[in-house]
Amino acid sequence: MDNKEIFNVFFREKPAMMLVELKNSKEVYASSLAKQIDCTYSHVVKILQEMEKSGLVNFEKQGRLKLLTLTKTGSEVADHIDGIRNLL
Repeated sequence: MDNKEIFNVFFREKPAMMLVELKNSKEVYASSLAKQIDCTYSHVVKILQEMEKSGLVNFEKQGRLKLLTLTKTGSEVADHIDGIRNLL
């Protein structure tokens, strides 16, 4: 089993990578995040809504678009996920 496969055993790949991408990007919108992690827009929005309920991300309205930002907790979780990914 290679490193990517073992990582996916412990974490669902798309949600974990969403947090890591948010941590590493300055300004992110759901549509651009969907492209970055190769996922559908509707799936990304559904996951982001769950993350917002859990206090991991915030939506900031800018005109017609919603900018995504990590909360302090979300940033810490993303750091840990990225660290674990790098260890594997």
